[in-house]
Amino acid sequence: MPVRLHLDEGRVPVEVYTSEVDPKTLEQLTNIASLPIVHSHVAAMPDVHFGIGATVGSVIPTRGAIIPAAVGVDIGCGMNAVRLSLRAEDLPDTLKRLRSAVEKAVPVGFAEHREPSVRADNVRRVQQSLQPLVERHPGITKMMRSFERTMARQIGTLGGGNHFIELCLDEADRVWVMLHSGSRGIGNAIGRYFIALAKKDMLKHLSNLPDANLAYFTEGAEHFDDYVAAVQWAQDYAHYNRAHMLRLVLDAMRPLLPRFETQGEAIDCHHNYVEREHHFGADVYLTRKGAIRAGKDELGIIPGSMGVRSFIVRGLGNAASFQSCAHGAGRRMSRKQARREFSVDDLARQTKGVECRKDRGVLDEIPGAYKDIDEVMANQADLVTIEHTLKQVMCVKG
Repeated sequence: MPVRLHLDEGRVPVEVYTSEVDPKTLEQLTNIASLPIVHSHVAAMPDVHFGIGATVGSVIPTRGAIIPAAVGVDIGCGMNAVRLSLRAEDLPDTLKRLRSAVEKAVPVGFAEHREPSVRADNVRRVQQSLQPLVERHPGITKMMRSFERTMARQIGTLGGGNHFIELCLDEADRVWVMLHSGSRGIGNAIGRYFIALAKKDMLKHLSNLPDANLAYFTEGAEHFDDYVAAVQWAQDYAHYNRAHMLRLVLDAMRPLLPRFETQGEAIDCHHNYVEREHHFGADVYLTRKGAIRAGKDELGIIPGSMGVRSFIVRGLGNAASFQSCAHGAGRRMSRKQARREFSVDDLARQTKGVECRKDRGVLDEIPGAYKDIDEVMANQADLVTIEHTLKQVMCVKG
C-alpha cells in the first residue's frame, strides 16, 4: 500500500503510511517537519501515534544534528526472536509452569537480579566502556539510584509497560521465543540527562521551536559527540540485554520441555534508535522512533499485542520510507483510557488461549488498546513481505 496521507504544512513534507491518524499526532508530525535540520521529508509508519517529544512511528532524517527526545529515553528498545527445534505437540497441555519458570528466571517490571547474572569480567567491560562518559557527565549517575549496581543487575531483565517475553507458534506449528526490551534504567537515565541538556543548550532558541522537546544538538556543539557516544553505548547495552535475556529464557525452559536446539541466529532489531545512514543524496542521522530498519532482504520483527498475531518480515528497501517499517500494532488509545474502557473480563476474553497475566496490572496492555495489526501490515505491503506469522501461546509481562 502506498503513502496514504501527504502533509505539506512544515518546511519539508510528511509521508504517512496510514489514514488512521488523530489531529494531535498530525500536529506533532508537522512540528518535526518544520525543523531546519530535517532532510528531504519525514516518514510516518502505519502504527504511528502521539508520543512524548516526537511521534511514535516516525522516521526522521536530520543533517548535522540529532534530536535527543526523538530518540527518546527507551534507547535501543527492540525485539529478539529465535525459532526452536520444537513443534506445538512438544509443548505441555498447560503452560503455567513454563510461564512461572520464565518469570522466576527473568525479573520483570522494576525488579532486577539480586546479583549480576553475567560473568564478572563482562560486567566490568560494560561498566568500563561507559566510565569516560560518566566522568565527563556525572549528572547521569544522579538520575539512577545505585548507578553501577543497578546497571549490572538489570542485564537480562525485561522491564514493564509493553515489554514482553512470548512463546509463539508459526504457520507450520513450529515454536518460537520472542522478546521485547531495551536499555532499561541506564538508557532512561542517559536519555533524560541529554534531553535536559539539549534544552539547556538551546535555551536562547527554544522560543523558535514548535515544541521545546524538539531541542537538538548540532555537530561541533559542546555535547554532540558525547551524546552520540552515549546513545551508541545504550544501543549496545540493549542488544546485550536482549541476548542475555534470551539465554536465560531458554535455560529456564529446558527442564520442562523435550530437548531442543535453536534454529539459526536470533533475529534482533532496534526500534528506538539513531544511526548514521545515507538517504536522498545526503549522509544523515536517521532516527527511528518506533520503527525498524527494513533494508532490502533484511529480517525484522513486528509484534502485535498480547492476544493477536506477530510477524517475522523481510525488508523491501523502500526508499520513501528510508528503508523502514512499523515496529508493532501501535496504540490507538492511552493507557489511562484503556483502563477506563476495559475490564479484567474483557482482558480474559481478548487473551483467550494465551497463558498470561489477566489482571488489572496489565489491563492497559489489552489488545483492544492497540490498532488492528492486520491493517498495519496491509498498509506497509510496499515496505516488507511476511516471512512467518506467529501466534503467541504464552506471554510474560512486567
